[in-house]
Amino acid sequence: MAMKITILGSGTCVPSLKRSSCSILIQVETTMLLFDSGAGTMHRLLEAGVGIDRISFIFYSHLHPDHTGELVSFLFATKYPESYRRRKPFTIVAAKGFTEFYERLKLAYGKWIELEPGLMTITELDDRGRDHLDCGLFDVDSTPVKHIDSSLAYRITAPDGRSVVYSGDTDLCEDLVSLSTDADLLICESAMPDGMKVPGHLTPSLAGRIAAEAGVKRLVLTHFYPECESVDLYEQCRKTYQGPLLLARDLMEIALDREG
Repeated sequence: MAMKITILGSGTCVPSLKRSSCSILIQVETTMLLFDSGAGTMHRLLEAGVGIDRISFIFYSHLHPDHTGELVSFLFATKYPESYRRRKPFTIVAAKGFTEFYERLKLAYGKWIELEPGLMTITELDDRGRDHLDCGLFDVDSTPVKHIDSSLAYRITAPDGRSVVYSGDTDLCEDLVSLSTDADLLICESAMPDGMKVPGHLTPSLAGRIAAEAGVKRLVLTHFYPECESVDLYEQCRKTYQGPLLLARDLMEIALDREG
């Protein structure tokens, strides 16, 4: 297996028994990458059979609470209890300004979220243009997207060349199309149904338009507000995208193996 994707949270800030807030797990070989950590992430990780000690990277698409809500809990759980304390270093990747965000969290929580030196590294990527990060086993490309100042979309490329793009929250933008070109999988937000669009977010037909223009091989729609539950999102996306299509649900697994 080259890559395995698990949708941990397919929902939003609205509490739901069906959908946790935003979070995606991508496994590249044996390395675990976590994208966003909204409410419910650590519980979903356990349901997926992954303890937080196995996470090597956390990527944040932006700093809204439904994407970062369990960061404090993750750090606190990483620090305590003593008998289960993490020893493996991990890296947080986000747009410029994340270090300041973390320092402000420490003003509220202090030592409870301060980890021992060398255990956590913060890497900030450009929030004004394309950026690249060589992580050895995999490559990361990022681009700002149209949501808030800290918003990034990420493209993860495995050793065999297979790639996954995670849009984070975004409106229609050419930068996401460019980042997603020929990707094997695009995990794209589709917050509201067609006819109910709000600024800074996509609808199924707009997400489909991005996927079609980029020529992605497979599309997964996610980040559903409750209004999405009573409409046919699949049919709406089919207005613009005819390729393989999935509607995300919590704990959905997708494999990108070497056989295609």
